[in-house]
Amino acid sequence: MTTGVRRRMGVDERRQQLIGVALDLFSRRSPEDVSIDEIAAAAGISRPLVYHYFPGKQSLYEAALRRAADELAARFLEPLEGPLGARLSRVMGRFFDFVDEHGPGFSALMRGGPAVGSSTANAMIDGVRQAAYEQIITHLGVAEPPARLELVVRSWVSLAESTALIWLDGRRIPRAELEMQLVHDFAALAAVSAAYDQEMAGIVLRVLAQEPVDGPFGDLLARLSALAPDVPAVPAQRLPPPDDTTR
Repeated sequence: MTTGVRRRMGVDERRQQLIGVALDLFSRRSPEDVSIDEIAAAAGISRPLVYHYFPGKQSLYEAALRRAADELAARFLEPLEGPLGARLSRVMGRFFDFVDEHGPGFSALMRGGPAVGSSTANAMIDGVRQAAYEQIITHLGVAEPPARLELVVRSWVSLAESTALIWLDGRRIPRAELEMQLVHDFAALAAVSAAYDQEMAGIVLRVLAQEPVDGPFGDLLARLSALAPDVPAVPAQRLPPPDDTTR
C-alpha cells in the first residue's frame, strides 16, 4: 500500500487555484449564491485559509472577475485575414462559447453581481467593452475612426452584450441564428450610418468590395431581397397644402 502525499502549493499557485475554483462556481450560479465555505470545500482547504489569501469574498470575486474579463476580451482577438464578415462570424462564435460556458458568471460580469457599486468591477467591465471596440476598429483598418464609425461599433458591442444576456434567459432562439444575426446587425448599422455620411459610405463600400457573395454580408442581402416581393407598397405621403398666412 502506498500513501499519497499532498503537494504544498506556493502562494501564487494557491491564489490562482482559488480564483479558478471561484470562477467555476460563479459560472454555474450567481456569485451572491456562492459562499466562502463552498469555495473552500471545492478547493480542498479550510475556510480560514481562503481568508489568508483573500481578505473577503468581494476580493476573491473581483479576482475571478478579472480573469473572466481577460478571457472574454481575448475572444475578440482574430487574425487580420480574409473578409470582415467571416472574421466577425468567428468572433461571435467564440463570444457565445464564453456566454454558454459561463452563463451566470457572464450575467454577473455585465450586470455587476455582488460587485454593484464597485469602481474596480465597473472598470473591468468597461475594459472588456473597450477591448472589443478596439479590435473591431483594427479589423476595419481605420487609424482614426470618425465619430459615426465609433458610434456604430460601440452600439454594436452593446447590442452583442444585451443580446447574449437576453438569450441566457431561456435560450429561446437558436444560438447559431443569433450569432449570424449579430454579424448582420453590424452590417445594417454600418449601412444606415453610410446613408448619412460620405466617409462612412467609403468605409462600408471598401468592406463590401472584399466580401464574397456567399459570405455573411452576402447572405444578408439575399435575405433582404427575398423579402421584397412580399412587402406591400407604401403610399406616398400627402403633404399638407401651403399655408397662405405665411406668404
